Amino acid sequence: MTRRILSILLASLALSSPTWADSTARKAPAFTVSMIDGSKISTTQYQGKVVILAMIMTTCPHCQAATRTLSTLQREFGPKGLQVIEAVFDPNPKEMIPKFLQSLNPPFPVGSTNTLAAAAFMQLDASKRYYVPYVTFIDRAGMIRGQYKGDDAFNAESELAKNYRNLVVKLIDGKMSKK
Repeated sequence: MTRRILSILLASLALSSPTWADSTARKAPAFTVSMIDGSKISTTQYQGKVVILAMIMTTCPHCQAATRTLSTLQREFGPKGLQVIEAVFDPNPKEMIPKFLQSLNPPFPVGSTNTLAAAAFMQLDASKRYYVPYVTFIDRAGMIRGQYKGDDAFNAESELAKNYRNLVVKLIDGKMSKK
């Protein structure tokens, strides 16, 4: 009986915990973002910095909340080595990004990508639909230390600011375990 209760508890923990996010420690592949002026930036040009790559849709209220939180973190931790990058995958980014920039004024680069590139970077099944934002935290050594979809508990709007800040502080201070 005790064994059965224990196995049920372990199974429910496995289903409720963000194992996908916890099992992401791997070398971050290069990811290129196309800017509206035609230039391109890559995550690799920020080696030695903590990088947050957020893939968003400009009209998504949850993505806008994430952008506001990321803007606060960039202003606070940018001088300590944080670099936030946002990649929009709206259908018409050249029209949507300027409106988004004017509305939220983020202090970091915002460009565009496509859904397939975003899914490949996040190692998601491109045939399925996922909630945005997709947010990836990369340490100074170029290792992914956290990766979250919009419907992950870590990305819950009520916990977003606290969760992002806590992880950024650990990454800036170099306190994430080396897997």
